[in-house]
Amino acid sequence: MLQRSIGSLAKATGVKVPTIRFYEQIGLLPAPQRTLSDRRVYGEAAVGRLAFIKHARQLGFPVEAIRDLLRLSDSPEQPCETANALAAEQLSAVRAKIAQLQVLERELQQMVDAACIGEVANCRVIEALHDHTLCAGGHQTERRPTYAGL
Repeated sequence: MLQRSIGSLAKATGVKVPTIRFYEQIGLLPAPQRTLSDRRVYGEAAVGRLAFIKHARQLGFPVEAIRDLLRLSDSPEQPCETANALAAEQLSAVRAKIAQLQVLERELQQMVDAACIGEVANCRVIEALHDHTLCAGGHQTERRPTYAGL
């Protein structure tokens, strides 16, 4: 049985070492075996499980849904209604995000189309960012992270 270090697992799956540790910490990946020197070692099952998690994350599934999907995967005799429901829920979330991104696209297109030539004092982009009422709307409900120092 091939035993991999965490670095080798990261390279084999394209998942960063801190992310692998995080997945272990939250229970998506089982705790690995340890060598006598306390180094983590992983078998091929970890490669497959991590690939599953990575693919689910790429599709935007939240951690709890991935946890449920892994549970289902670990018990293949179960009916797949739950997996179907989780996929349908994620599809709905993706469609909502696409709709929101389309609103953002239209708003940004309006800013670009206004194409101010001259001084910033007459710039539509700067005006709209200062006065939200100039926006077409629809994007103000999304909370954006705040960044210290900006």
